[in-house]
Amino acid sequence: MISLMTHPTTATVSAIEMAFIGGGNMATAIIGGLLRQGRAASSMLVIDPVAEQRARLSQELGVQTAAGPDAALRQAHTVVWAVKPQQFKDAAQTYAALTHQALHYSVMAGLRTDDIARLLGSPRIVRAMPNTPALVGQGMTGLFARPEVNSGEREAIEQMVAPTGQHLWVKQEADLDTVTALSGSGPAYVLYFIESMMQAGVGMGLSTEQSRQLALATFAGTTALAAQSSEAPSVLRERVTSKGGTTYAAVTSMEAAGVKDAFVAAMRAAQARAAELGDEFGR
Repeated sequence: MISLMTHPTTATVSAIEMAFIGGGNMATAIIGGLLRQGRAASSMLVIDPVAEQRARLSQELGVQTAAGPDAALRQAHTVVWAVKPQQFKDAAQTYAALTHQALHYSVMAGLRTDDIARLLGSPRIVRAMPNTPALVGQGMTGLFARPEVNSGEREAIEQMVAPTGQHLWVKQEADLDTVTALSGSGPAYVLYFIESMMQAGVGMGLSTEQSRQLALATFAGTTALAAQSSEAPSVLRERVTSKGGTTYAAVTSMEAAGVKDAFVAAMRAAQARAAELGDEFGR
C-alpha cells in the first residue's frame, strides 16, 4: 500500500473548483473529459503521492498537483475519490477536514456510501462504477446518489461524466454490485472473447494481426448494429444463424459446452464478490 503524506505541501497558485484524491486512470479520464468541455486545467488539483504520476498529470494535462494535504482543497466544490479502496481509510483521515464543504464523488470499487459518509463526516456523496472504455470516451458509468445530494449536484455529476461516455442512475446502492458485474468488469469479458477469437484465427492459419483486425472489427460492428436496432440481440443473432450453416455449428457447439450458463454464472460471481468487497472495505 502506498502511504499518504500527513503534512502540508506547497500551496497551489490558482483557485480550485475540483480536486482529485488519486491520479490514476479514472481520474485521468475524467480530467481529460473536463478539459474537452472547456474546464480550465488550473482549476483542478490532483493529490497523488507518486512523483512520476504528478509529473505526468502536470505536463500532459496542465492540472495543479500536490503530494499530500493542501489548503487549496478547502476551495473545491467537488472532490473525486480515486484511491484504491483499501487506501481510503487513511486518505479520509488525512483529507476529511479539508473537504467537508465539497460534494464527494467516489469511483472506488466496493466502498459503500454509508462507510464513506462515516469516514468523511459528510453525507453528500455520489458513488460511481465506471469502466475502462471511459479512457477513450466510450465508457459506461453506473451512478448512485444519497438523498442529501440535490438535483443540481446530480446534473453537475452528469456533465462531468458525459465526456467519458454514457451513464445510468440506479435507485438502490446494491444495484451498483450488478452494474459492477455487467459493465464495470465487462470490458474484461469482451477482451476475453477477443483473445479467444484471435487464438482460434491463428490456430486456423491467419496471422495474429489478421485475427486481431477481424475480431476487433466484428465486436465493434456488432455492438454498433445492436445499439442502432430496435430488435433484441437474440433476434439479430437468429438472423445470421441459418440451421445447418456455419454460425449454427458454432452456436450449437457453444450451447453444448454450456458457454451461456457459464457466462451468467461468472457475472453472478462478480456481483457476489462486489458485495463482499463492500463488507471488507467498510470495516
